[in-house]
Formats: sequence, C-alpha cells, structure tokens
Amino acid sequence: MSFYLPTRLLTGPEILLRRGELLAELGTHCLVVTGKQASLTCPALQDAKNTLQRLGIPYLHFDGVLPNPGIETCVQAGRMAHAFGADFVLGIGGGSALDAAKAIALSAANPELDGPGLYRLNWPSPALPIALVGSTAGTGSEVTPVAVITDTVGRKHSFRHDCLYARLAYGDPRYTASMSLTMTANTGVDALAHCIESFFSRKATPLSSALALAGVRQLVPRLMELSAGRTPDPAARADLYEGSILGGMAISITGTVLPHNLGYYLTETYGVPHGAACAVFEPWLLAHCAAAVPDRAEMLCRAAGLSVDALSNLIRQLCPPCFPALTESEVERILPRWKDCNALKVTVGCVTEDVLRQLWLQVGTRTNKNLSDT
Repeated sequence: MSFYLPTRLLTGPEILLRRGELLAELGTHCLVVTGKQASLTCPALQDAKNTLQRLGIPYLHFDGVLPNPGIETCVQAGRMAHAFGADFVLGIGGGSALDAAKAIALSAANPELDGPGLYRLNWPSPALPIALVGSTAGTGSEVTPVAVITDTVGRKHSFRHDCLYARLAYGDPRYTASMSLTMTANTGVDALAHCIESFFSRKATPLSSALALAGVRQLVPRLMELSAGRTPDPAARADLYEGSILGGMAISITGTVLPHNLGYYLTETYGVPHGAACAVFEPWLLAHCAAAVPDRAEMLCRAAGLSVDALSNLIRQLCPPCFPALTESEVERILPRWKDCNALKVTVGCVTEDVLRQLWLQVGTRTNKNLSDT
C-alpha cells in the first residue's frame, strides 16, 4: 500500500485564474514551456500569462517543444531558464510539453549537465519546482514523476524521480476542447492504456488497481460515444480528463507495461502518435492477460462493461493501424531491444521472444500484398 503523490491537484473551470496565486509559492521568476501549437490554439497560455502578470512574476516563454521532445531541446531551454534566473517552471500542453517541462526544470537546476547526463539519475541538484497545466486528456503527466524524452539518435527513454512530480497541477477540461476528434481519440486511448497496463502490472497494488478501474469506468463510456461519431460535449471532456488523471495516478505507482514500450518503436520509426502506437498492442495485452490472470481480466471487463473482444474492438476502431506491416528482417533486427526490458519483466504472465516475434509480425497495415513479400 506504499503511496507517494506530492502534487497538489486543482481542477475545474477557470481554476488557473481562480487559484493562480499558488504559483507565487514556487518562486519569483518563471520559465513557461509550451509547444508552438499550444501557443496558437490553447487558452491556457493566455490564462497563465494573465495570472503571472497579475502576480508580478516575470516570465520567459519557451515554445520550442515538439512532439516527442528531444533531450537537446530540453538542455537548451534549461540553460535559457538558468540564464534568465528562473526559479520555477510552468509547463502547458499535452504530454510532450509537460514531460519536456520536467526535463527542462531538471536541466535548469543542473546547467552544467549535457543531454546524456539528465538520464543518469545522479544529478547534483533536484529539479526546479514545477507547475503543470494539461491541455489534453491522455498522458496524466500532471501527476506522475516520469518524463519521456527522445535521445540524440531518436530513441524514446523515460526517466523517473520524485523531484519530477509537479508541485502544482491545474486541470481545466475546457482546455481540451481545442483538440481535434482524432487527437481526442488518440489521447483518450492513451489514458485507457495507462489504466489497463497499470492494472496488469506485477507492481499493481490495491490502491493502484482501484485507481485504474475507476479510470476505466470513467473513460470507456465516453470513448464509446466518440467511436460512434459523437462530438464530446463539456461533460464528456470533463470525464475524459478526469479519467486521464486517474490513469496517471495509477501509473505513478506501477509505471506502464509492455505495450507502451513497444509503441515507442512505432513512434520513433513511423511517426505513429503515442496513443495510437500504444493502441496497437493493447488488444494483445487484454487477450494475453485473459489467459494469464483470468480473474483480474474479468474484474477489468466488469469495470469497462465490455468483454475482452469488445474492448479490443473499441480500441481498434478509435485508433486503427497507420503504419506498414513489418518485414521479417526488421522484426529480427529490433527484437533484441526488448531482451532485458523492464516493461516486459513487470507485465503479468510469461512473454517469450517468440511471442514478441509473432506479435510484431501481425501488426501494421497490409494492402494488397504483405510488405514482407516485396
């Protein structure tokens, strides 16, 4: 039952404007971190600027975060923050911006470190205080101590440390209204994947399981509406956001399991959005766990109100495959990547190399002719 979640979470309409004075407890100079798109479309940025101006807190805005942020970008922004004299970081956006904000806060506190140094978990100083404002309903990064950052050769790595927990997290579901339906589906499935994977982790506890099941109950009805073509109304947006936070709390205890790690390769190699990349492997995980731990699978299905097959079909409908089938030679080349993978070790049941091989050979789109035959 061990549990540690030091983030102060505040949610509700206009919560950043109503309770923004708490930012003053974090410091006197702020680096605001966003991506380009958030700068243009999400009202959270203007709300944050208005709040900082009202509080008299000088800020520097870094808007250079790209999807799957790179470690060098984080180091660059961290040194900018250090030179500016920032003593806290405010991240605004989806998972990429929030994860980058964590890495940037770490870099700003340790400007002498290069990119690889940030991965080593033996930093001279802890990260600067962090506040996060989510604009998607997916990653749950607002309440996790994890940053997923791409290295200099294009591989995604996660690093986890208690100093990466946000001190403050503001959750206003209104901010998610700027997402397209496709992005809403991708991020919603990512949130559902967090709940499913946490529940089927060897690290699962009674508390993490309760959070995961609560997230499933919150997410599945709204994802079914989305699959049926219904545009989310404010109540649906709120439910999706709450579900993503529940999933984030669950994985703050357990972490994710194999599908997330497998999905990294699809994002790196084929540009598959993160949620859609995870979705590729969730049906396999559900079937695998239905055989390996049938009692737990039944508990999850009861929470979803769907059978394993129906839940798998919902995931496939929301995020159909969008990359070519892998060739046999590509599969053999990439298999060693998961030989000593921690995500594989914490997945319940036995997952052999041959299981992984067959799984990879079955994913991807096959138009007219299997690409492995060409």
